[in-house]
Amino acid sequence: MTKEHTQYIAIGQKLKGEESQMFGKPCFKVNGKAFICFFQEEMVFKLEGDAHKEAMGLGGAKLFDPSGKGRAMKEWVQLPAKHSARWEYFAKAAMKYVKANS
Repeated sequence: MTKEHTQYIAIGQKLKGEESQMFGKPCFKVNGKAFICFFQEEMVFKLEGDAHKEAMGLGGAKLFDPSGKGRAMKEWVQLPAKHSARWEYFAKAAMKYVKANS
């Protein structure tokens, strides 16, 4: 397991998310809804508003497109490992957003 994957799991467990799968990818859920996942050695967050804008402003950030066919999921932001110091911050924002809307 890579250090990025280990960090992803540690964050999800710290936030007491439920480990699951989304599109065959590992994810953590709250109230039965995914709020973070792990894809291509990067962490992916379901965000809105200022947190979404902030995440998208980071170098290498992109909208999550698990199919690779140009059908990005607009609320989901994929952040590369170079921003791993910010992963927990965005995971907390994602969990808060999903909890409020589930």
